[in-house]
Amino acid sequence: MVENVIYPAYLDAELSRSKGRRVAAEEALSNPTVDEIAQAVQQIGYDAVIERDVTYSREYEPRGRVLAQGTEDTTKNDLVQAVAAYVGLLRDDS
Repeated sequence: MVENVIYPAYLDAELSRSKGRRVAAEEALSNPTVDEIAQAVQQIGYDAVIERDVTYSREYEPRGRVLAQGTEDTTKNDLVQAVAAYVGLLRDDS
């Protein structure tokens, strides 16, 4: 089973690319949470496992991460782009 790891830093608008952001600045979000990311991963159609006490290697505070399971049919970049888009939609609905 293929797992892709998604850290909140990948989607964080406050970070630069060199600090870990992996989406375009226009698609980035302010303070994304692992709960939002996990919900987006599930909406896309993959299983999501939240690990809350994990720290991204370029950060000092633990914000957690989400393991997206069963992602054999997509690339990590495509997955992160889709998650960013879904989290943006989820925020617009609330």
